Amino acid sequence: MTSAIIVAAGRGTRMGKNVDKLFLEVAGEPILVHTWRRFDESPVIDEIVVVVRDGLQADVKKLGAKFKKKFQVIAGGLERQDSVWNGLDAVSPKTEIVAIQDGVRPCASLELIAATIDAAREIGAAAAAQPVTDTIKESRDGKTVGQTLDRSKLWAVQTPQTFRLEIIRRALTEVRKRGLVVTDDTAACELIGQPVKLVASASPNPKVTRPEDLAFVELLLKSSGRADCIS
Repeated sequence: MTSAIIVAAGRGTRMGKNVDKLFLEVAGEPILVHTWRRFDESPVIDEIVVVVRDGLQADVKKLGAKFKKKFQVIAGGLERQDSVWNGLDAVSPKTEIVAIQDGVRPCASLELIAATIDAAREIGAAAAAQPVTDTIKESRDGKTVGQTLDRSKLWAVQTPQTFRLEIIRRALTEVRKRGLVVTDDTAACELIGQPVKLVASASPNPKVTRPEDLAFVELLLKSSGRADCIS
């Protein structure tokens, strides 16, 4: 059995004060609905767990009324890794593979979701990613260039990040044991020496972080034809 955990418990401070980006409308629907729809439509996903800030469960459950797959809406934790942990506790006991997705990354293709699942079955962990094409500079003081990094070795990691369930549980247990905060789930795998396969995303798969991201995401949703509200 394969479960999806949609992590949507962040505060999105870069969008501005008093803005909950989960409910920002893009192409006529909240961002979260577009993300959710991708996993509801995926033939390789059996159930969906949506993790939100405590207090939003009832509002988010209403959004799920239009979808077909079994779902739960649960409260997240202080850090992203705590929200993922709560999601892992909520998946079915029959779950073998879990795909973890940012709630505000609504353009992951069905093919990408399936490819990360196949890769996780093969080696235990996988992440959607794209090769870095810009020249990347390191700056130690945030003001001046320190050195140029070799971009041929650099990848921008995205979601879904997909794992055998026992592997991501073990990895996050190690994070908690050490009292660390990690920025994504594959970083937890690095702590236990678990290889993570990079699965190249053939199409843009952006995360909505700033207001200027909205127009680009709307364009992508329109071109994909997967937004119900778009003719």
